[in-house]
Amino acid sequence: MTLLETINTPVGSYAPDFELPGTDNQVHHLGRYLKTFRSVCVISMCNHCPYVELYLDRLKSIQAEFAPGGFTLIGLNGSDVNHESGSNFDNMKAFAQRYELNFPYLWDSTQDVTHSFGAITTPTAFLIDSDGILRYKGQIDDHPQEQSATGADYLRDAIASLFTLQAIQLPETEQVGTALVWRK
Repeated sequence: MTLLETINTPVGSYAPDFELPGTDNQVHHLGRYLKTFRSVCVISMCNHCPYVELYLDRLKSIQAEFAPGGFTLIGLNGSDVNHESGSNFDNMKAFAQRYELNFPYLWDSTQDVTHSFGAITTPTAFLIDSDGILRYKGQIDDHPQEQSATGADYLRDAIASLFTLQAIQLPETEQVGTALVWRK
């Protein structure tokens, strides 16, 4: 993989392409997903983040809800394995099985892709249209502690807007969650 030059991809710009291994023992290419799906959402996540754990059922629900319309989620783990050994690739595979993820979970061992997207916390959503343009960046919703709470469902609303060819009302929200640790 070549070093990605873009850091903190802004909404409205091309998302960084990637070629990364998944917990399913396959290599995943963003470009191939964009040829198949109307929209792809990359979620920065890791095995040890309590916020990710709070959101797993919601993420699986979003995947199930929008997949029939040509959508897929992709989990992206860019944690520094030297800092958090629970995020190594073998533990990622166990995590994906334990939580029965219904979307690919990819390992960004160099942190290049994670850095290029501009992720600073887990979980953070990066919604990409079929042309490879980043259309939404930020929180999944505004109620991490309460799955059934009413409030702003930023990611769901952004996906629905994208599918109905309407403008996304709030294309970026502040990233909240567990801070990513970068290799030194």
